[in-house]
Formats: sequence, C-alpha cells, structure tokens
Amino acid sequence: MRALRLLARSRVCHKQATDSRRTKAVPVGAEVSMTAPSWPDFYFARHGETDWNREQRYQGSRDIPLNRTGQLQADANGLLLRDLLERDGVDPASLNWFASPLSRASETMDRMRAAFDIALPPVIHDKRLIEISFGNFEGRLHAEIAREYSALAPGERDESYWRFRPENGENYDDVATRLLDFARELTHHAVVVAHGGVLRVVRHLVEGTPRGDVLNWPPPQGVIAHFAGGRMTLHAAENTWDEPVD
Repeated sequence: MRALRLLARSRVCHKQATDSRRTKAVPVGAEVSMTAPSWPDFYFARHGETDWNREQRYQGSRDIPLNRTGQLQADANGLLLRDLLERDGVDPASLNWFASPLSRASETMDRMRAAFDIALPPVIHDKRLIEISFGNFEGRLHAEIAREYSALAPGERDESYWRFRPENGENYDDVATRLLDFARELTHHAVVVAHGGVLRVVRHLVEGTPRGDVLNWPPPQGVIAHFAGGRMTLHAAENTWDEPVD
C-alpha cells in the first residue's frame, strides 16, 4: 500500500469509513433558513489545477478545463483514494460517486476512478455541486478585483463576505442552500469531486468552522478530505505533478 501522508487532523479522532452512524453538525453562526441535515462519512476531492487557477483568475461557473498539472493531480488522487478505501475496509463498488458537471471536476473524477480495476457505479453529475458563480468577476484576476472592490481576495475577507454577491453571481449563502439540499440525498458513504468554494461551504456546514475562517482558507488540490464524525481530515497525494517531464 502506498504511504498516506496526513496534512491536518481535526480535533477528534478519525472514524473508520465503515461506521454507518451519521452525525449532525450545527454550523457556527449559521443563518441559512433550512434545517441542517445529518451528514454521512464521505470523501471529497477538489478538482485539479486549471490555467485560470495558476493565473489566479476568478473561475466560478465557467467551464475551464484541467491543465497538465491538474491531470496529474487527479491521477495521484485516484491512487490515494484507492489506498484510503483499502485502509478503511471500504468496497469502492458500494459507494455513491458524485461530481460537479463542470469539466474540470468531471475529468478529475474520471481520472481518479481509473485507479480502480473493478466496475464502479456510474458517476452522478449534480448541478448543485457547481462552483459558486462569481458573475461579472469571472475571467478577471484576483488582484484586479481586490484593487477595485477593496480586498475581496482569499486571505483578506471578513465574515461579511459570506453574503457578498457579485453582479450576476451568487453569494456563499446561495451555495449553502443548494448544498444542504444535496446533503439530503447523501444517504450513503460517497466520493464527491467538486470545487474549492464548495469545499469551503461544506467545512462550514459539516464541521461548524466559522465563516471567516473558511472564506480565507485556500482549499488544496492533490488532496482528499475525509469527513467522518462531523470532522475533516486532509490526506495529501504523492506529489508527482512537480516532477520534471521528459
């Protein structure tokens, strides 16, 4: 089995993925007008890198493809997921597999699944997992928007940014509403491949991580987040994407 490198551990011990008990997390300062669901244990991966990620452009709901680095990150995440499931005694064929329909997420999912040599259930492409829409900001550099709209880039946001909605876009409350709706169908251990903004909101909803913290947290790529017992543990894939290519 490949070595698993632990990035960060939550405040309580990681539970085995075969534990079917479901826990209910109460978000800190939650203001979404819906009852918080019970969340099962699940594995979440952000899509691999795109050119717009590298250039630090607002990407949002635009369908920007993976670059070569992102493809290698997805491949490495597949090997990591295979090892995590083997470690946890989870049959990959017993899982539900969900992905955002945007190509950077769906290709990441396809590349991850290629690490398995057994037949897997089909991928469910769910629109509720699409990245937060940045509206008129999409395609523009983070630095440009920060100059024009007073420090809205990650790392410089306060909790009020949760409700900030760019023109023709969404705010994080909008994303939370659709993710709470999605969670009601997350009734089985699952693999989810989606986006950085989605992962921020999931952390808030599942762990109760304060909004100000998740808004300024940079969700990593080449990493799998395992949510179990209402807490997140990050596992890093072996870094093969920074190696020289002949």
